[in-house]
Amino acid sequence: MRPTQAHIDLTALAHNVALAQRCAPGKQLFAVVKANAYGHGVEPVVCALPMVDGFAVCSLEEAAPVRALAQAEQRVLLLEGVFSADEYAQAAQWRLDVVVHSAQQVAWLLAAELQAPLNVWLKLDSSMHRLGLSPDELAEVYPALRAATQVAELNLLSHLACADERGHPLNEVQLEAFLDQLPERNFDQLSLANSAALLTLPAWHMDWLRPGLMLYGASPCVGLTARELGLKPVMSLRSQVLALRDVPAGDSVGYAASWVATSQARIATVACGYADGYPRHAPAGTPVVINGQRAPLVGRVSMDLITVDVTALADVAVGDAVELWGAQLPVDEVAAAAGTISYELLSKVTARVPRRY
Repeated sequence: MRPTQAHIDLTALAHNVALAQRCAPGKQLFAVVKANAYGHGVEPVVCALPMVDGFAVCSLEEAAPVRALAQAEQRVLLLEGVFSADEYAQAAQWRLDVVVHSAQQVAWLLAAELQAPLNVWLKLDSSMHRLGLSPDELAEVYPALRAATQVAELNLLSHLACADERGHPLNEVQLEAFLDQLPERNFDQLSLANSAALLTLPAWHMDWLRPGLMLYGASPCVGLTARELGLKPVMSLRSQVLALRDVPAGDSVGYAASWVATSQARIATVACGYADGYPRHAPAGTPVVINGQRAPLVGRVSMDLITVDVTALADVAVGDAVELWGAQLPVDEVAAAAGTISYELLSKVTARVPRRY
């Protein structure tokens, strides 16, 4: 069997949830499990979190397994709402909470015949300018939704653009835009904080928080490591050394001959590549861990393999354990070396990589 595997530590997941709850006592949590729980496997993750108040997903397709596995009292939120008018009926049947971010969604909802009213989260565009109703649009649709028989709870939600940067001026702008909606309208529940705001901006907490990345043990905050925040990594992407060879000075390694040995080098070939989700654009020097020792990537990442310079390491042999990221090597560090973010690395681990829980 090919040795590339993603090891998922569900006790670390529970630790991170408990940390989130300690940071926001008395608040309720939607654990964000979209994109297959950020690549960790949605079914085991949902089953491991009976302590959260709800889950957040992207679409009805993602909601189906979550609703089937979640406890009856746990809510399931559609972060992008419905994509067609007929999806409201399914949302009502599954007792989903639904984000409404456009006039079209409002019209569909007001025309819908539902077996039960929905918990609706009006999404305010508070300056991110991606999805959401403007303040004027929100004021226009609020009265009809407040009176609608299709609506059980009418809640307010927005999303922060720069919460990962403490002190960014847009954080205050967005908070003020959100609070400006409250004096003239009676919303049942409020939600604004993502992982970064949960950890560092308590004034943004409101009633419901929506932690995502922090639950999986990566840092959502610029300038703070996961360890400094008290988070534990949940995924360790692991493989093995598949081959070893000595490369003379002046010889190249990998496609396009992009890396050339300046002196004789010992090169380990590792069974992991971009078809497994390892970033193809990771440059030479990106770290991996072999037998507890760091070594740099050399040459281009290929579909199934990477090559690593182990010249300075002691006693490397075929079959030795390799960690691409995880407990010994933070995914945030690998992401930074590859010029991306940990969200992308975690969520792009492909289906051909077995998950071990």
